[in-house]
Amino acid sequence: MSPVTKQKTSIAKITSKAILIILGGLIAAYGLEAVLIPNQVSDGGVTGLSIVGSKLFSLPLGVLIAILNIPFIWLGYKQIGKSFAIFSVLGIASLAVGTVIMHHIPIIVEGDTLLVTVVGGIILGFGMGLALRNGGALDGIDMLAVLLSKKLPFGTSDLILFLNLFVFIIVSTVFGLQGAFLSGIAYFIASKVIHIVEEGLSGSKTFKIITKESDVMMETIRDRLGRTSTYKNAYGGYSNEEFKEVTCVINRLEESKMKEIISEIDPHAFITVYDVAEVKGGSFRKKDIH
Repeated sequence: MSPVTKQKTSIAKITSKAILIILGGLIAAYGLEAVLIPNQVSDGGVTGLSIVGSKLFSLPLGVLIAILNIPFIWLGYKQIGKSFAIFSVLGIASLAVGTVIMHHIPIIVEGDTLLVTVVGGIILGFGMGLALRNGGALDGIDMLAVLLSKKLPFGTSDLILFLNLFVFIIVSTVFGLQGAFLSGIAYFIASKVIHIVEEGLSGSKTFKIITKESDVMMETIRDRLGRTSTYKNAYGGYSNEEFKEVTCVINRLEESKMKEIISEIDPHAFITVYDVAEVKGGSFRKKDIH
């Protein structure tokens, strides 16, 4: 590939990522303005604090989202990198502008609290997940959690939950206790949707199978699933007995078939299964099954 072609490809990738991040911000803004906020339900993180500030001081939500995220964008630049910070500026700006443009948009769900939290959480999570999948962010609290996790003996996810607990306590002062609980439920649904969007709807799984029937196992996996696998020697820590550890990465939809194959060939095999966020290189593409 020539340098000119590489440059064009790189520009096309950056442009497509930027467009998808902007789209993610607008989708999240729609979820806030058409579902959550009119029904007295908030988001978590900086957006949640911005919603509270908007209600208390009668300030435009978009302005508060932009202002309150500035220190977190700087934090992202210092801790994660320039491109992440630039993409996050795009995402947060599109979210802020989107809330202003859509402020008087018709409400699509009203009254039914369960439906509000589910629909609002799904729309919000889809928008945020789209931005994260393409290298940006729509909320700064995750960046703060990453930084604190390096200085405190807690994981990032624990710190995100802890920080949002304070956010929802503040939310309760404006939307009441019920509004805070509903906001927490909507945030939980949004976080699950973000995970799905980041991984893709299918996702992948790694199977590690410790067995004495490694040859038959790998051959059957190849013939019936169209997947290749690798193996290495493994030894029992107590018995010192020799086994083979077979490793295979499959599509999430093939999981039940894989378990069926393992059970059929070696019902006593020791199995560990891992979620895989991304697969690149190697021979992950399926072979034809005859």
